[in-house]
Amino acid sequence: MAQESGQLVPPKRLNATYPVIDTDPHWRRAFRYARGEDWTYGAGMAAIGPAFLTVTERYAPSFSGRGAYPPLFRLSVAVGLVAGAGLVYQRSCLRFLGASENQREIDLDMREMVDKVKKGEPLYGTSTLSPYMQGVAARNSRFSSLLSHVVPFANFVNHNQHGVDTAKYYQQAERELEAEKGT
Repeated sequence: MAQESGQLVPPKRLNATYPVIDTDPHWRRAFRYARGEDWTYGAGMAAIGPAFLTVTERYAPSFSGRGAYPPLFRLSVAVGLVAGAGLVYQRSCLRFLGASENQREIDLDMREMVDKVKKGEPLYGTSTLSPYMQGVAARNSRFSSLLSHVVPFANFVNHNQHGVDTAKYYQQAERELEAEKGT
Protein backbone atom coordinates (compact mmCIF):
# COMPACT_ATOMS: atom_id res chain seq x y z
CA MET A 1 0.00 0.00 0.00
CA ALA A 2 2.79 2.43 0.87
CA GLN A 3 4.72 1.55 -2.31
CA GLU A 4 1.64 2.10 -4.50
CA SER A 5 1.52 5.76 -3.48
CA GLY A 6 5.23 6.23 -4.24
CA GLN A 7 6.29 6.27 -0.59
CA LEU A 8 8.69 3.69 0.67
CA VAL A 9 8.02 4.47 4.31
CA PRO A 10 4.51 5.54 5.35
CA PRO A 11 4.29 8.66 7.52
CA LYS A 12 4.47 8.03 11.24
CA ARG A 13 1.08 8.35 12.92
CA LEU A 14 0.35 8.09 16.60
CA ASN A 15 -2.40 5.75 17.67
CA ALA A 16 -3.26 7.83 20.71
CA THR A 17 -6.29 7.42 22.92
CA TYR A 18 -6.56 11.17 23.45
CA PRO A 19 -5.88 14.09 21.07
CA VAL A 20 -2.21 14.73 20.30
CA ILE A 21 -1.12 18.22 21.34
CA ASP A 22 2.58 18.14 20.50
CA THR A 23 4.91 15.29 19.55
CA ASP A 24 8.03 17.21 20.61
CA PRO A 25 7.27 19.70 23.40
CA HIS A 26 10.02 22.06 24.50
CA TRP A 27 11.27 21.14 27.98
CA ARG A 28 10.10 24.46 29.46
CA ARG A 29 6.62 23.92 28.09
CA ALA A 30 6.47 20.38 29.44
CA PHE A 31 7.34 21.56 32.95
CA ARG A 32 5.01 24.56 32.69
CA TYR A 33 2.06 22.31 31.78
CA ALA A 34 2.84 19.70 34.46
CA ARG A 35 0.00 19.06 36.88
CA GLY A 36 0.17 19.07 40.66
CA GLU A 37 -0.09 15.29 40.71
CA ASP A 38 2.99 15.08 38.47
CA TRP A 39 4.95 17.16 40.97
CA THR A 40 3.68 14.93 43.78
CA TYR A 41 4.87 11.80 41.98
CA GLY A 42 8.19 13.53 41.27
CA ALA A 43 8.63 14.50 44.91
CA GLY A 44 7.88 10.92 45.94
CA MET A 45 10.44 9.60 43.46
CA ALA A 46 13.01 12.10 44.72
CA ALA A 47 12.42 11.04 48.34
CA ILE A 48 12.77 7.29 47.80
CA GLY A 49 16.59 7.21 47.57
CA PRO A 50 17.39 9.35 50.63
CA ALA A 51 14.66 7.64 52.67
CA PHE A 52 15.97 4.19 51.75
CA LEU A 53 19.53 5.19 52.60
CA THR A 54 18.48 6.68 55.94
CA VAL A 55 16.44 3.63 56.94
CA THR A 56 19.22 1.28 55.87
CA GLU A 57 21.83 3.24 57.80
CA ARG A 58 19.58 3.32 60.88
CA TYR A 59 18.92 -0.42 61.03
CA ALA A 60 22.09 -1.77 59.38
CA PRO A 61 24.91 0.74 59.88
CA SER A 62 27.76 0.60 57.43
CA PHE A 63 30.46 0.76 60.14
CA SER A 64 32.68 2.67 57.75
CA GLY A 65 33.07 5.59 60.07
CA ARG A 66 31.13 8.75 60.58
CA GLY A 67 32.39 10.36 57.36
CA ALA A 68 30.79 7.91 54.90
CA TYR A 69 27.12 8.74 55.40
CA PRO A 70 26.94 12.49 54.51
CA PRO A 71 28.47 12.24 51.01
CA LEU A 72 26.33 9.21 50.20
CA PHE A 73 23.25 11.00 51.45
CA ARG A 74 24.03 14.06 49.29
CA LEU A 75 24.53 11.80 46.28
CA SER A 76 21.22 10.02 46.89
CA VAL A 77 19.45 13.40 47.17
CA ALA A 78 20.99 14.57 43.88
CA VAL A 79 20.10 11.34 42.06
CA GLY A 80 16.60 11.47 43.55
CA LEU A 81 16.06 15.05 42.37
CA VAL A 82 17.14 14.18 38.83
CA ALA A 83 14.89 11.10 38.81
CA GLY A 84 11.96 13.10 40.19
CA ALA A 85 12.37 15.82 37.57
CA GLY A 86 12.58 13.14 34.87
CA LEU A 87 9.35 11.59 36.08
CA VAL A 88 7.56 14.96 36.05
CA TYR A 89 8.81 15.62 32.51
CA GLN A 90 7.80 12.19 31.24
CA ARG A 91 4.30 12.29 32.73
CA SER A 92 3.70 15.75 31.26
CA CYS A 93 5.00 14.68 27.84
CA LEU A 94 2.75 11.62 27.80
CA ARG A 95 -0.21 14.00 27.99
CA PHE A 96 1.18 16.00 25.07
CA LEU A 97 1.39 12.75 23.09
CA GLY A 98 -2.19 11.81 23.96
CA ALA A 99 -1.22 8.74 25.97
CA SER A 100 -3.19 9.89 29.02
CA GLU A 101 -6.11 12.22 29.73
CA ASN A 102 -5.16 15.71 28.55
CA GLN A 103 -8.20 18.01 28.40
CA ARG A 104 -6.55 20.56 30.71
CA GLU A 105 -3.46 20.64 28.49
CA ILE A 106 -5.58 20.98 25.33
CA ASP A 107 -7.27 24.04 26.82
CA LEU A 108 -3.95 25.56 27.97
CA ASP A 109 -2.36 24.88 24.59
CA MET A 110 -5.23 26.45 22.66
CA ARG A 111 -5.22 29.55 24.86
CA GLU A 112 -1.43 29.97 24.66
CA MET A 113 -1.24 29.50 20.91
CA VAL A 114 -4.26 31.67 20.10
CA ASP A 115 -2.78 34.46 22.21
CA LYS A 116 0.47 34.14 20.27
CA VAL A 117 -1.39 34.28 16.97
CA LYS A 118 -3.22 37.43 18.07
CA LYS A 119 0.08 39.07 19.05
CA GLY A 120 1.73 38.03 15.78
CA GLU A 121 4.40 35.95 17.53
CA PRO A 122 5.75 32.66 16.17
CA LEU A 123 3.83 29.74 17.68
CA TYR A 124 6.81 27.76 18.93
CA GLY A 125 9.29 30.57 19.59
CA THR A 126 12.21 31.88 17.59
CA SER A 127 15.47 30.07 17.00
CA THR A 128 18.96 31.13 15.95
CA LEU A 129 19.52 27.77 14.23
CA SER A 130 19.16 27.26 10.49
CA PRO A 131 16.01 25.47 9.31
CA TYR A 132 18.11 22.38 8.55
CA MET A 133 19.55 22.26 12.07
CA GLN A 134 16.09 22.82 13.54
CA GLY A 135 14.94 19.78 11.57
CA VAL A 136 17.88 17.76 12.86
CA ALA A 137 17.04 18.76 16.43
CA ALA A 138 13.38 17.91 15.89
CA ARG A 139 14.17 14.48 14.48
CA ASN A 140 16.53 13.74 17.36
CA SER A 141 14.16 14.72 20.14
CA ARG A 142 10.72 13.75 18.74
CA PHE A 143 9.18 10.99 20.87
CA SER A 144 12.28 10.99 23.10
CA SER A 145 10.06 11.30 26.17
CA LEU A 146 8.79 7.77 25.59
CA LEU A 147 12.21 6.37 26.53
CA SER A 148 13.41 9.12 28.86
CA HIS A 149 13.69 6.58 31.69
CA VAL A 150 16.37 4.81 29.61
CA VAL A 151 18.10 7.75 27.89
CA PRO A 152 17.16 11.11 29.43
CA PHE A 153 16.79 13.48 26.49
CA ALA A 154 14.52 16.46 25.85
CA ASN A 155 13.79 19.12 23.26
CA PHE A 156 15.92 22.21 23.92
CA VAL A 157 15.40 23.85 20.49
CA ASN A 158 12.58 26.05 19.25
CA HIS A 159 11.38 24.69 15.90
CA ASN A 160 8.11 24.40 14.02
CA GLN A 161 7.98 20.61 13.55
CA HIS A 162 5.61 19.41 16.25
CA GLY A 163 3.44 16.91 14.42
CA VAL A 164 0.15 18.84 14.67
CA ASP A 165 -1.86 20.98 12.28
CA THR A 166 -1.45 24.57 13.48
CA ALA A 167 -4.37 25.83 11.38
CA LYS A 168 -6.70 25.23 14.33
CA TYR A 169 -4.95 28.00 16.29
CA TYR A 170 -5.35 30.51 13.46
CA GLN A 171 -8.99 29.55 12.93
CA GLN A 172 -9.77 29.94 16.63
CA ALA A 173 -7.99 33.32 16.74
CA GLU A 174 -10.03 34.44 13.72
CA ARG A 175 -13.28 33.38 15.41
CA GLU A 176 -12.33 35.22 18.60
CA LEU A 177 -11.37 38.39 16.70
CA GLU A 178 -14.67 38.30 14.78
CA ALA A 179 -16.57 37.85 18.06
CA GLU A 180 -14.74 40.85 19.55
CA LYS A 181 -15.62 43.01 16.52
CA GLY A 182 -19.27 41.92 16.69
CA THR A 183 -19.75 43.04 20.29
